[in-house]
Order: sequence, then C-alpha cells, then structure tokens
Amino acid sequence: MSAPFERFAANFAACAAVFRARCRALLQYRAAAAAGFGTQLFWGFIKVMVLEAFYGNAVSGAPPPMALGQAITYTWLGQAFFQLLPFSTNPDPEVRELIRTGAVGYELARPLDLHALWLARALAARVAPTLLRAVPMFAVAVPLLGMGLPPSLAAAGAWAAAMVGAAALVGAFATAVTSTMLWTTSGDGIARIVPSLVLVASGMIVPLPLFPAWMLPWLDALPFRGMVDAPFRLYLGHLPAGALPGVLLHQALWTAVFVALGRAMVARGLRRLVVQGG
Repeated sequence: MSAPFERFAANFAACAAVFRARCRALLQYRAAAAAGFGTQLFWGFIKVMVLEAFYGNAVSGAPPPMALGQAITYTWLGQAFFQLLPFSTNPDPEVRELIRTGAVGYELARPLDLHALWLARALAARVAPTLLRAVPMFAVAVPLLGMGLPPSLAAAGAWAAAMVGAAALVGAFATAVTSTMLWTTSGDGIARIVPSLVLVASGMIVPLPLFPAWMLPWLDALPFRGMVDAPFRLYLGHLPAGALPGVLLHQALWTAVFVALGRAMVARGLRRLVVQGG
C-alpha cells in the first residue's frame, strides 16, 4: 500500500470519526429541534397562504409552470430540510471563534487535513439537525397540511439520490465560505450576504419555475439549483426521474469546484496566518 493512499485512508477515517461524533453531539439538542420545528410550521403556513393567494388571483390565461399542489409540497419540503440546505451556509460559528481567538492553532496541531476536518464538521452540522426535524415535518405535513408524496418509486429514488448530492454540495459550499474566515476578523459581512443570495437563487423562497423565463437559464447554471430546486422537483415528478444523471452531474461538478476553491483558500490562508496571544 502506497504512502499517499495510507495517508488518505487515515485522514478519511479520522474525518469520518469526527462526523459521527459531531452528529451524536448535535442529536442531543432535541428541545432546540422541537422549537425549530414549530417555527418552520409557522413560516410554512405563511408561505402556503401566499402561494394560495398568488394562484387564486392569477390573471394570465396560460397554465402555471407548477401546479398549486406541487408548489405547496415544494414549500413543505423546504421547511422539512431547512437545516440541511442553503440557510445554513454561514461560516461555522465554532471555527469563527477559533480563528478570532487564535485557538485555531490547536486545529493546526492535529494530524488532519484542515479543510477535510472543516468539511466533516459542516456536513454533520447539517445532517444531524435535519434528522431531528424532517421526520416530524413529514409526519405532520403529509396527512394534515397538503404535502404530497412522490408520484412513483422512481421519483422517490431519484429524489433520495439527489438529496445526497445536495448535502455534499451544501457542505462543500459552506466549507468554502468558512475558509474565507482566514482573511477576516468577525465574518459578519459574508454571514449576511451569502444566505440572502443562496435562499433566493436555490428556490427556497420561491420555486424556481415561478421565476421569469429570462432568469431561468442563469438560475439553472448556478450551483444553488442543485441544493433545493432540482431535488425537490424530482420528488414532485416535475422533473422526470430520467433527469437524475444530469442533476447529479451538475451537483458533482459544483461540489468539486467548491472543494477545490476551499482547499486553495485554506492552503493560501495558512501560509499567511499569524496566531497571536499566549
């Protein structure tokens, strides 16, 4: 076994252990998950009422690009997976504090690839809270709130595969955002700019098919579509299951871009990093 492969295997095993430990820790926050679930129900009701008003007062004679029932299901999916997807692309607050205080030096003392460590933390910070909230949201929204189920097993399988790709894409993007902390003191600026951009461009606020037609080619090319819109439309059957390879390719390409970007920023930042204090 070659030395580079051994290093990769050891690093992967260590990051997997960090991911599991972080998930176990985050799964303890059940009261916070219950409070978040209530908040997401509230905002889900508001968004559904807005959609019903919009569809009820449409004056165009052309059929809408997405049926009302599909838009409602899309909305509840967004509430169920709120923690996994775009809103959680802020810099990791713990990493932000480590960099601000200089305690990031302890991170550098570990025999681990720093970007891979931050990526494992980013994935755990999204997967674990989602597990606590998505299950009760499905249990309530499907029988009581108009949320539909996938029209076929093929649609359900395509959605599940696309959600794995979405989690990887969001994790890579969030880690790249966190890596910018090596050039700033507080990170407040990017923490305010990024969520607004991603929430709109991903379809979390308004389903992308409802945007003006001239915007759709641009939105389809951006990485954010793969975080929300494409997986959710596969769930609805609005995108056929046969579109899955294209969705996964789009997600994989942008994930690779953000991983490469994050690694480059970390490598460059560490060459210039000065840890002060004692």
